[in-house]
Amino acid sequence: MKKWIRISLRLLVALALLVAVLLALCLNGVDYRPYFREPYYKETAARLTRLAATNSIARGELSAGFGRALLTPTINAPQDDPLAGKFRALPLAGYGNRHGHPATGVHDDLYVKAVAFRVGNRLGVMVGADALIVPPEVTEIAVARLRQELGLSREQIYLSATHSHCSIGGWGEGIVAEGFSGKFQPGSRTWYADRIVASIRDAVADLKPASFGHGRFNAPEFVRNRLVGDLGKVDPEFSYLVVKQNGGRTAILGSYSAHATVLSGNMMDFSADYPGCWQRSIEEATGGPAVFLAGEVGSHAPSPGDSGFNGADKMGKALAQKLLAQLPRIPLTNSISFAVLGLDVALPPLNVRLTDGVRLRPWIAAKLLPVREHSFVQGFRLGDSVWVSTPCDFSGELGLRIKETFRSKGQTIAITSFNGDYIGYVVCSRYYHMDGYEPRLMSFFGPNVPDYLEELVRTIGTGLAMQ
Repeated sequence: MKKWIRISLRLLVALALLVAVLLALCLNGVDYRPYFREPYYKETAARLTRLAATNSIARGELSAGFGRALLTPTINAPQDDPLAGKFRALPLAGYGNRHGHPATGVHDDLYVKAVAFRVGNRLGVMVGADALIVPPEVTEIAVARLRQELGLSREQIYLSATHSHCSIGGWGEGIVAEGFSGKFQPGSRTWYADRIVASIRDAVADLKPASFGHGRFNAPEFVRNRLVGDLGKVDPEFSYLVVKQNGGRTAILGSYSAHATVLSGNMMDFSADYPGCWQRSIEEATGGPAVFLAGEVGSHAPSPGDSGFNGADKMGKALAQKLLAQLPRIPLTNSISFAVLGLDVALPPLNVRLTDGVRLRPWIAAKLLPVREHSFVQGFRLGDSVWVSTPCDFSGELGLRIKETFRSKGQTIAITSFNGDYIGYVVCSRYYHMDGYEPRLMSFFGPNVPDYLEELVRTIGTGLAMQ
């Protein structure tokens, strides 16, 4: 009997040691080291300094072109034909509670829309997709084609999405991506990338002499802080650009920071949510294209005043009416300053937490999150306005304080999300220790990324504004 007790104790000790070794191999503490002392920051800062020294601005007469491509897929097809947008079934992206079930129909069509700008020999294109995000794999396919077909570089292509949670899924691969975009279907990437290419190709082919203006208005009644409510702040600003071809159509590009989540996870039809309603209202009034780019949607929820399609329609139309009321008073000019800047951004190791202070070691976290060691931040200078793109759900509270700083200097900046990569939520560092979806589950890279990205956005925006 004593022999068996000794054997059992030895086995328990061995098992405890094995568990301890496994925990040591798999877990360690959350990384709180100051970002500005880390190699990834120094690498990115040096690259930005080199870009700033060589980047130049073009000044002169503006030409602009408009393009669009239908993103709505055909479902219930007899067989998949991705280049034609035909699928036997395709999931919706946005809500995990759909459990990857396929879409059942179409409520309103989805599009990818593009506006091309050319001043002198400088060309850039701004693109808005009626989609949850622009996944990096889709970006890579589209950019490779555009480089070959049109000679465009990545920095010339300013991407964003409406962040509709009722758009095409199937483009994500891996546990996390498939959790909110449905089972991976390679053909979804092919179709999505083709739509981006088609819209940009049409926009560049449509270049004509044009004039330009921009404006903004506040709409606090349609946005709320979903993370901490009245204890936090919201960015109520709707920013927009006006581009009018001489003797032709007028395009409006707009950006607002409320999540496109008026429609719930119970919706199983394709829809562009309230941004789609905004776009249709603008297009009916102007006869030209309207392009919606999600703003700093991190922590910002919509307040539509109603639910479902009634709420989406009410919110979209009200935002459109506010803009249309300002439109006649917006001064337009056919001579502008134009610059583009794209920055490759080195990222810190992953900080996927199990508790507030304990994370998975980065090599294990990388098995769950197929993210990369580098991302992308981008800026366009258009006249005296600057637009900066980010690869995430960028916090509206971070955006608000950046805008306040620029406004105090007489400068204008707009910040958009989902620029062709995705690194999760970037919310204020003071919320990092909170539980919940944004600060815990979706903050992939740790407590210092908000300050890191905020610095990059400020630096890029300031550099472009001062040129």
